[in-house]
Amino acid sequence: MGEFCQVEKADHIMTVTINRPDRLNALHPPGNAELGDVFDEFAADDDLWVAIITGAGRGFSAGNDLRYQAEGGERVPMPRGFGGLTSRFDMHKPVIAAVNGVAMGGGFEIALACDLIIASDQAKFALPEPKVGLAALAGGLNRLPRQIGPKRALGMILTGRHVSAEEGVQLGFVNEVVPHDELMDVAMNWAQQIIACAPLSIRASKDVVYKSLDSASLQDAMEAKYDSVHAMVNSADFIEGPKAFAEKRAPNWQGK
Repeated sequence: MGEFCQVEKADHIMTVTINRPDRLNALHPPGNAELGDVFDEFAADDDLWVAIITGAGRGFSAGNDLRYQAEGGERVPMPRGFGGLTSRFDMHKPVIAAVNGVAMGGGFEIALACDLIIASDQAKFALPEPKVGLAALAGGLNRLPRQIGPKRALGMILTGRHVSAEEGVQLGFVNEVVPHDELMDVAMNWAQQIIACAPLSIRASKDVVYKSLDSASLQDAMEAKYDSVHAMVNSADFIEGPKAFAEKRAPNWQGK
């Protein structure tokens, strides 16, 4: 257990719980740095294939800890961003946000930086920064329009309004809404479905999707060379998958 988060690792899945419930898991520089270290370790550990991030208590994360800032807490650079994720652009392993309550400002930006968002029916999402003279500059203004389109995104950004989990599905940034008590079970089920696939295939797929979105040309995206695809094609799993299929058995993925 860290000072500001709890980490569990089992069966190729890492579960991270932001643990500042007294402040609705709002994050300050030391908390962001700790989470950055956690996700550095996740990225480097060949035995970990999927991560789930959630929050302790009633909230996922209320975002930036303004109280810490107002009390004179030290402001330091966050090279990996909120939750150690929002400024990280080289994470090929999938990360799932299990949003158990409020995901406001930087907390919503953490969720948007994840690949899937599974939400409790008690979850609320917002980018309320303009209401306190700020702006969602940790990726919210960039990721939300890309994920749901500019008009829908601006409908949230320009008002700072709260959006329910159900509306999040309608808007397109939430994958599934579940009863609150079932949230972690459902998030774990998504993770288990992912780890049933070849790890390097998953990483190549994620890498190509995101890099393709950055390309204006479909042809350029399809003809580009991707290191992640090269790693997949040259892996033992690339042989194991077809072999297991032909032998009518479950594959034994090695992740290499």
